[in-house]
Amino acid sequence: MNIAFFGSSLVSAYWNGAATYYRGMVRALHERGHRIRFYEPDAFGRQQHRDMADPEWAEVIVYPGEGEVNALRMVEHARGADLVVKASGVGVFDALLEEAVLGLQGPATRIAFWDVDAPATLDRMAGDAHDPFRALVPRYDLVLTYGGGAPVADAYRGFGASECVPIYNALDPTTHHPVAPDPRFEAELAFLGNRLPDREARVDAFFLEAAARMPHKRLLLGGSGWGDKPLPPNVRHLGHVYTADHNALNRTPLAVLNVSRDSMARYGFSPATRVFEAAGAAGCLITDPWEGIGLFLEPGREVLVAADGEQVAGHVQALDAATARRIGEAARRRVLAEHTYAHRAAQLEALLEGRSAARVLEVTP
Repeated sequence: MNIAFFGSSLVSAYWNGAATYYRGMVRALHERGHRIRFYEPDAFGRQQHRDMADPEWAEVIVYPGEGEVNALRMVEHARGADLVVKASGVGVFDALLEEAVLGLQGPATRIAFWDVDAPATLDRMAGDAHDPFRALVPRYDLVLTYGGGAPVADAYRGFGASECVPIYNALDPTTHHPVAPDPRFEAELAFLGNRLPDREARVDAFFLEAAARMPHKRLLLGGSGWGDKPLPPNVRHLGHVYTADHNALNRTPLAVLNVSRDSMARYGFSPATRVFEAAGAAGCLITDPWEGIGLFLEPGREVLVAADGEQVAGHVQALDAATARRIGEAARRRVLAEHTYAHRAAQLEALLEGRSAARVLEVTP
């Protein structure tokens, strides 16, 4: 297939939490013989903070982030593709693109909306009867999400989606894998995530509360936006961590922490890319609780679950290096067997070929 993909950025992870997901999916689709053009705007400083060159497995088309005419020109450029994908959260002219891509729909071209933040989109539509996207949902041939499970699929169908299927986050073992420990990231616990309004309170509760309970332990905070946040003296702020350092950051500390955003935790079945990055590096992962964890990792054996900062601290204080390594290696084996982007690309192919959506998750690469 020729696939035209409108997303935030493939070549920059700067203020772009979906980068790992896009890269894994696009590369896996390329490896299955599909040709992808990825259209991304020059916006939010992402092109100035690139962490990869244009890949061999996709044609990246960067267009100016100012002016509606530039976005519309890209839509016309995509005409003739077999599948046109409009992802959520492009960041500029989202509403314009969501309507414009539907003008490419035809017998030989299917249009999909790929929601990388379905809880936020659904909450927004539910709270605004005049949200323009509500009228567009039934017109898409397919809605895909990177998480949410049955609650998200049912909610989208309630807005008139003809089909809504989760294509979950996963692991690309060529980019996320075990590496040697890096002295820069030596610590007992690390958390990596940008500062966002619907995550900050949970980071306070799970990460900073844990830090306060472990004043003699070393903790690392990575991600953008935390520079003016008051931090305990045992927490070192790393700032933006480029993807080239993610493996070392996940592998070196005794444990790494995942903290879901409010909406993701509420809907469940929404593992962040960090979950699979950590598992791929064989890091020992501690996560906040959310429904559906067992679909991806087994609590107690492949991941540790903590209900609050006190339990996070308890896990860290009880861990030794051998136990942490055992949990990390078990997680890596699980995701390699069941949760790679090769699995996800095969699922998408099955869906597009008209196989039962109920069986999509059973497909193997």
